[in-house]
Parts: sequence; C-alpha cells; structure tokens
Amino acid sequence: MNFNEYPIESLMYITNRPEIVFTHGKGSWLYDNNGKRYLDFIQGWAVNSLGHCNDGMIEALNTQAKLLLNPSPAFYNEPMARLAGLLTQHSCFDKVFFANSGAEANEGAIKLARKWGKKFKDGAFEIITFDHSFHGRTLATMSASGKPGWDTIYAPQVPGFPKADLNDIASVEKLINAKTVAVMLEPIQGEGGVIPATREFMQQLRALTKKHNLLLIVDEVQSGCGRAGTLFAYELSDIEPDIMTLGKGIGGGVPLAALLAKADVAVFEAGDQGGTYNGNPLMTAVGYSVISQLTAPGFLEGVRARGDYLRAKLLELSEERGFKGERGEGLLRALLLGKDIGNQIVEKARDMQPDGLLLNAARPNLLRFMPALNVTNEEIDQMMAMLRSILDTL
Repeated sequence: MNFNEYPIESLMYITNRPEIVFTHGKGSWLYDNNGKRYLDFIQGWAVNSLGHCNDGMIEALNTQAKLLLNPSPAFYNEPMARLAGLLTQHSCFDKVFFANSGAEANEGAIKLARKWGKKFKDGAFEIITFDHSFHGRTLATMSASGKPGWDTIYAPQVPGFPKADLNDIASVEKLINAKTVAVMLEPIQGEGGVIPATREFMQQLRALTKKHNLLLIVDEVQSGCGRAGTLFAYELSDIEPDIMTLGKGIGGGVPLAALLAKADVAVFEAGDQGGTYNGNPLMTAVGYSVISQLTAPGFLEGVRARGDYLRAKLLELSEERGFKGERGEGLLRALLLGKDIGNQIVEKARDMQPDGLLLNAARPNLLRFMPALNVTNEEIDQMMAMLRSILDTL
C-alpha cells in the first residue's frame, strides 16, 4: 500500500514522523509498508522488552482473550492477582496497583506519597525531584520532571516539586523542609541521556530519607523489568525504596504499568485511587508472561552479558572515532559523541538501504540504545557495522 493511501490526515499532529508505516515485526526486526526491514535498537523506547511479537506474550494474549477481557476493576481477576504475586515475590515490595502507563503509575506514586504525608507527616506534600528527569506527560508528572522548557508549556505547573542535582546529595539535603514528604528519582535518567545514579548516591539518598522520615520513590518505568541487567535497577545499589513505579517493559508492548509500595506506605483508602482499566486481565496476563520470562533461570545473566558486550563494542567504536565514551547499565546505554550529530545519525540510519537501522538521540550529542533484552550478539555486531557505515558518510 502506498504511503499516500493511508488516512494519516485524520491523526492529530504531535510530532514529525517519517513517511513510512510499520506493518509487522518479529524479534529485533520491524517491517514497513514497502517491505523494507529495520534493525530495531529503540524497541518502542525500551518498551518491547522481549522484542516484537514474542511467542509467550502472543500465547498469553490468545488464551486470555478467549476467557475474560474486562470484568471491571471493582472485582478481582486471576491474571491481576497472579502478576501482583509475582512482582512482590521478586521485589522488596508488598502491595501493587496496576495502571496503563508509566505516567499514570507516577501520578499514583505522587498521590500515595501525599496521602502518606497527610496521615503521618502533618500534611507534608513536597516531593524533591531532579533536573533533567522525566516522569511522564500528565500535568503533575510534567511538573515533577526536570526536562528543560517543560515549566512553561502548560503553565502554571503543579506546585510541590523542588529540583535537586543527580548524584549531589548536598543539593537534596538543602531542599528538605517541614513540607517535604519524599524524594523521587529515576535510578537511570533515560530521557536525560542515560545518566545513572551512582551506587554511593543511592545509598546516601536512602540514609538521608530515613534520617528525615521521608519516602524514597524510584521511577523504574524505563530502567526496570530487566533493562539494567537486574530485574529492578534499585537492586544495583543494594537498597530498598518505599515506592516503585514500572511501565514500558512490564507489558512488553501492551499498555501496562504498576505502582508498588511497602505495606506501611500503602495507605490508599476506598475511592482514593482507581481507573477503568486498572488490573485489566488481558494486559496483566501478558505482563505475567513477560515477568515470568525475565525471571526464568539464566535470563538476567544473559542480559548482563549482552550489556557488557554492547558496552565493549561502543567503547571500541568511541576509541576508534575519537568520541567521548559510553555510559549506562545492562541494555540501556548511550554512546557519547562529543558533538551534536546524533539526529543526523538517526535519520541516516533509518534511511539506509537495503535494511534500515532504528536508533535514538535522547540528546543531540549522544545515541541511546534500548534493544530487546533477548537481542543477540550477532545483531549487536550487525548494528555496529551499520553504524560504522553511517559514520563514514558524515
């Protein structure tokens, strides 16, 4: 089908899109309406944790679709309960609320922290967040984010989110006052350019929040569900947060997110939180398949090994081309280019022939890599060869 035959004019404009329509995908490969294939190292912005059209996910969808789609969130359903149990079994948390997107999960975390502050901390409501952070696109989560320029798009912002500097504990401490209820951060700032919080900083933050009786909230929408080489990125620092949010990878491509909390922090009362599709059995059945595959023996060890392999290849390229190195954890990594050529590379990679390559420049001076967690070393080698050929043209 010719691109011009698609009714794209009916879609509301929100971003510039290339004149291709993706029609199908499998594993690390996507195919467009012209039959061209693309090696996908974006995977829906770290969403497709098991690649495109994973067999286990398809089986879970097909099986559940014949049983029950949506009984109403006013009732329990089996997949919802099974997935909640799997998440608490493999984390430090006791309670789970399911949502549809990472922004919705983060909105829930903000509500939960403020409710806890109302009950136990004299109405404290301020949540310290960080410059260059990204927590979602609702009004509250945009206000919590430290993305440059977001303070004016839909002004006025929701108040109560003073900003500290990542990996600078003094910048956090000076913002604490009687109104402070929590500190919220991404263990790895994804949209900010793949900037990990150091182990030392995370441990200092946990100690500081305990000292001042504050909640520690980790936004693992991008870094969670195996992406960092552990099931959850907070594990890298050997700490236990009070609240965690998940999105993206938990559904492996379907709309699913989760808000997790320790039992003594889970203070919602009837009517405080909800949502038409929360705990939807079709989505949570898929989520159960995803988390079951991620926690299968040897899987996360494989993610770490492939992350190390990608890291070594990126460092080799950086040395070869005079770039500024790389950073990240697991299979969430960035190549530091040292100059603003990221967007050029992304466009040239997509337009390559005969096969295209899908990359992302989270910032103009770097490339971000978010392949499927089951990407192969051969696919990493293929991506590196394609990237080299693009760099040769610049």
